Amino acid sequence: MKLYFTGDLADLTEGLSLLCADLGVELCEGGYAFTAKKVAEPTLTVSLCDGKGEIVYAERCQFFRALGLAVEQLREGNECFAIEEQPAFTMNGPMFDMSQGNAAFNIQTLKGVLRKLSVMGLNTLMLYTEDNYEIQNRPYFGYMRPSYTEAQLKELDDYAYALGIEMIPCIQALAHMPDGLRWDCFRKIRDYDACLLVGKQETYDFLRDMFISASRPFRTKRIHIGMDEAWQLGRGQYLDEFGYNTPLEIMKEHLVRVMELVRELGLEPMMWDDMFFRAAGVDYHDPNATVSEEAAKVVPEGMQCVYWDYYNREEETYLSLFPKHLAMDKKAVFAGGCWSWRGYALTWSKTLATTVPALRACRKLGMKEIFMTTWGDNGTECLANVNLIGCQLFAELAYREDYDRDSFAKRFAFCTGGNLADFENLELLDLNDWVKEQRPKDPSPYNTSKTMMWQDILTGLLDKNYEEAVLTPHYEALADKLQKAIGRNGEFDGLFEISHLAASVLAIKADAGRKLLAAYAANDRNTLADYAGRLLPELLERVRALRLCHMKQWMVLYKPFGWDVLDMRYGSLLARIDSAIRTLNAYLNGEINCIEELALERLYFDKPGPRGLNMYGQFVSPNRIDPRA
Repeated sequence: MKLYFTGDLADLTEGLSLLCADLGVELCEGGYAFTAKKVAEPTLTVSLCDGKGEIVYAERCQFFRALGLAVEQLREGNECFAIEEQPAFTMNGPMFDMSQGNAAFNIQTLKGVLRKLSVMGLNTLMLYTEDNYEIQNRPYFGYMRPSYTEAQLKELDDYAYALGIEMIPCIQALAHMPDGLRWDCFRKIRDYDACLLVGKQETYDFLRDMFISASRPFRTKRIHIGMDEAWQLGRGQYLDEFGYNTPLEIMKEHLVRVMELVRELGLEPMMWDDMFFRAAGVDYHDPNATVSEEAAKVVPEGMQCVYWDYYNREEETYLSLFPKHLAMDKKAVFAGGCWSWRGYALTWSKTLATTVPALRACRKLGMKEIFMTTWGDNGTECLANVNLIGCQLFAELAYREDYDRDSFAKRFAFCTGGNLADFENLELLDLNDWVKEQRPKDPSPYNTSKTMMWQDILTGLLDKNYEEAVLTPHYEALADKLQKAIGRNGEFDGLFEISHLAASVLAIKADAGRKLLAAYAANDRNTLADYAGRLLPELLERVRALRLCHMKQWMVLYKPFGWDVLDMRYGSLLARIDSAIRTLNAYLNGEINCIEELALERLYFDKPGPRGLNMYGQFVSPNRIDPRA
């Protein structure tokens, strides 16, 4: 497709050239001729008639979205069209978690993500990096972690700038740093394992180095400094050195010192605002709760508050909650989320049900800055590029007033190559009929794919909770369904290969432990022999195939550091299946006269019903292993 542009093209030519290959466009005379017109007020119009067109835009991200809309129309054979959109937000884009799940996109992947965000019309990208950036003269910070060099971040910032996207560093300046602070060299500035020691000069020397290193690669002066979930603030080394103080007073003291640093460096900070509520003993997501005047005064001048919420489903709830945050900061930012952090599955229905009402409320209240979080909680089993569907949702709800499935599906396919119907099926890795029956109002927190994948066959801690479930038919059907998605999802095909193989593993493993329990109790040696001689050896082969596929896709998408964690989990799973085979055979051959693990009565994991357990160490074994592993 040949296109030719004239007019207000300042700062657009490099971005145009970067997008040509993805869009199948050749920039040359003799094609469709578009005039670009830049205006002051936020707007986007794109039109074409008789081979001549116009793009009117205020920001470069709007021009690149308009370009995509034009190419989409032309691909469909429409050579006469007029589209007008009114962007609702001045900041909009994703924040990708590069730390908590050990999975950091490599540079090639991030450049591809940036191109897609640009065509969607998004103008912001944050990389959440607890310890994934280098600090000069602090070699243990991010040591052997999937980190970015300053040169790599500068390269990404230049690339993003050409596409009309502002990259904003996103770090932690208090807690949430168990990986970065694990080394002995940080012992003197550690309150507890994940939190900096407030009040210590060495802490602020370190923070100064952090702010300089995190911000230097980027053009922007904005910086997200985290500051959330300091659950034990002041209860560790702080208590030993300074005595007891309330979390609110400690937070206040810390923010004074932090603001001195960011002002000195000319930075414009934002932070999660939950600690202003929680330090004052207030439930962050309770629409009836109010933050005290004392807590509100802790917010320093010049600090932008970020209200995060990816749980509520009603617009009225958001409309009641937002004013509490706007009262603390009239320029407060809203952060929603794409639900892909519970294991192998994307929970699209939950993402949709929480995002649509939230962004409607943002529009009504005139909130201008939003972004979408993604999290890699405890393993990143689900490939993080799945979150591009959430980016598309945030984009469409910014330029259009409501969600329309058909138009969204077309835009998603055009911008990313993904098939919406296939993406909707991904949550079936978790949402089976039994879970829906147990928790009909909201079954989304119950991550069956993760718990059934990793729990042990012989000592399954969730066997009692799932004793009435019959999951094999569900996963057999799902494996077939997901296999059919491979080949029609472009660069997401690897995601569907992993998901298909995971369903194939679960078709045997999800019910295996409970079936072995029943067979052992009934002295059904035929079933025990069938598992030992056929089903569990077949399970071994399926797990091996899943591991190799997962490893291949990891190395395509991410930096290699971090794969070791999943490799160890797969290795442990393979070893334990082998041990189960050997134990069953020993029993059937008379080498042992009982299988103690299967003879023990099963108890509920805490309480009846399915359990939403996201920490591998919680449910893989009852024996001593870090429950946060």
